[in-house]
Amino acid sequence: MIIRKSQAEIDGMARAGEIAADTIRLVGEALEPGVSMIELDRLAEEFIRSQGGVPTSKGYRGYPAALCISPNAMVVHGIPTEYRAAEGDVITIDVGVTLDGLVADTAYTFGVGEISDDAQRLLDAAQEALTAGIEQARAGNHLSDISHAIQTVVEGYGYSVIRSLVGHGVGRSYHEDPQIPNYGPPGRGPVLQEGMTLAIEPMITAGEPDVYVHADEWSISSVDESLAAHFEHTVAVTAEGPRILTGKTGVLVP
Repeated sequence: MIIRKSQAEIDGMARAGEIAADTIRLVGEALEPGVSMIELDRLAEEFIRSQGGVPTSKGYRGYPAALCISPNAMVVHGIPTEYRAAEGDVITIDVGVTLDGLVADTAYTFGVGEISDDAQRLLDAAQEALTAGIEQARAGNHLSDISHAIQTVVEGYGYSVIRSLVGHGVGRSYHEDPQIPNYGPPGRGPVLQEGMTLAIEPMITAGEPDVYVHADEWSISSVDESLAAHFEHTVAVTAEGPRILTGKTGVLVP
């Protein structure tokens, strides 16, 4: 069942989203060659709690950390380890924040130091795909309009959408209905309505779309070891257009 949110709930999610966005920025500033993933996770948890929030991932279905940190060919759900960032890495930081019972979820893939032109192009494609997906999060559109917009951008760059991983509803819980694939024809699925809150998140690779789950039962990487990118915003469907909740101002997309 898709849970539509009240204006008060959307505003509350935006407050959680501001903490999440600030966490991403803080971690991004600290992400330089030599820093360990454990250090970044500790930094994030301390900051989230200092703002009155709770790191949603920590303890979720047994997950052990505040952040999911996924380097290079790892796509999502990487458990922070003693791995130290190296020049040229691409590393995804994914964070959920719960504030007053409401959840916001966001992710960003950073380049460490100087990255290759190919890596930068992959990151640009994923960000462009996220923007295109958010643009379709409008009342009266269908859910798959988001999916189709993302796929069109990604495949236009010659990259692959990971088909076994999806975006999702979010707000009262970390993962709610509906699931949001990053591919498919337009005009399918539920009609978007005001009050829906969606975690839109292209997950793409420079190579093939196949992925596997590591022995830790969380981390997911590309089978062909191609670089991966993942960007995510929590977005509310409003009468005025898509409202990005994981940012400083709860910006509306015109």
